[in-house]
Amino acid sequence: MMRALWSAASGMIGQQTQMDVISHNIANVNTYGGKKVRAEFQDLIYQTVREAGAQSGADAQYPTGKQIGLGTRVAATQRLFTQGPLQTTDNPTDIGIQGEGFFRITLPDGTTAYTRDGTFKLDSDRRMVTTDGYPLADNITFDQTAPSDSIVIAGDGTVSNTPAGGTQAQVGQITLARFINPAGLTAIGKNLFIVSEASGDAIESNPGEEGAGTLTQGTLEMSNVQIVEEMVQMIISQRAYESNSKAVTTSDSMLEIANGLKR
Repeated sequence: MMRALWSAASGMIGQQTQMDVISHNIANVNTYGGKKVRAEFQDLIYQTVREAGAQSGADAQYPTGKQIGLGTRVAATQRLFTQGPLQTTDNPTDIGIQGEGFFRITLPDGTTAYTRDGTFKLDSDRRMVTTDGYPLADNITFDQTAPSDSIVIAGDGTVSNTPAGGTQAQVGQITLARFINPAGLTAIGKNLFIVSEASGDAIESNPGEEGAGTLTQGTLEMSNVQIVEEMVQMIISQRAYESNSKAVTTSDSMLEIANGLKR
């Protein structure tokens, strides 16, 4: 009887984690370049009462075994890097990635982080930086006299501007980084990821080359979270939690009946 209590309790704990993941996804529905997270479940260890194929007689075997499961657990939370929809902003320093790849960002400690968030801005030195002021690792710096509407970012990552009274000139090249296993990247907040042992090293290339996506100026990649899908998952998780709680109360009632046999 106690097995049922603990199995149902493990189900309730798992659904609590599932709700945490769903809530995180919904909270980031408007995060540029945001990627949804999926909770993945595994069944726990089994108590084997009888092995399949055990002898049932002199010349006979049991065709099936007898095992009792001990519940479930959340084995992993996987981030899904599917393409999010592109939204037009007409801001010349906004960049969307169509396809695979991450922008390379230089952190204050000199290490490199990676992001799909293309909401770049210009700092006081006319460098392209993130919302938190972290510069692109490609070190894109515009002419001090070039107006913002003269900035041109091509699909292959070439960046140019037109200084006041001058002609259009290239000021840099944006490169993208790809990973063998992007789901293995470690999220550190602020829409940034860093390399882990599971992700593998970054594979750097120009946009449109070696499998990297292309850039689209004046657009931003929206989150790939689908609200309707998350709401359905929330209903399923709520009902699963409720069902597991009923299993706990039913097991408790059965224990109560057993305890009341001798009075």
